[in-house]
Amino acid sequence: MNFDAYAHRAVDLVNAPLDDLDDLRSLFGPENWMRDGTTERDIASFRRAQKRLREIFELGTGHRDAEAVAALNALLDAHPVQPRISGHDAADWHMHVASRGSSVSAEYLAGAVWGLAVWLCEYGSARFGVCADDRCGNVYLDTSSNCCRRFCSERCATRSHVAAHRARKRAADALAPIS
Repeated sequence: MNFDAYAHRAVDLVNAPLDDLDDLRSLFGPENWMRDGTTERDIASFRRAQKRLREIFELGTGHRDAEAVAALNALLDAHPVQPRISGHDAADWHMHVASRGSSVSAEYLAGAVWGLAVWLCEYGSARFGVCADDRCGNVYLDTSSNCCRRFCSERCATRSHVAAHRARKRAADALAPIS
């Protein structure tokens, strides 16, 4: 079972816009059964979970491990895992984390919370990140070898480094004597 994929569900949810049902459906991609099963009632559940998951990433980034664990345990209580084997034949058996007939929000959120909890146990909450680019705020899971990642993407890292370079250049130009 790929727990990393479930943990990345949490990242995808926190970083997703959730203004309406179309936004929520785009979270699942075009070929996902969840996309078609989503209702207006799911939006409120996803927004609440989105807020609580963001708080967990912020706690991890702030090295507040015990609080991150307590928050994740509360989410595990709210979104219990009910594993089941699924597939079409012996070559395709795989695990799902919610029972058949669960709502879209129950299925997705149980997986996201479970994956993030496994990630925390495996790597620690210090691997939960919030993008260092002030204009972004996206969250990410730090997969770097030395736990040094600061940005959610190369795009944000480049944008931030270019802005810092330009600011240093302006400051140096302001201090340079006028000839």
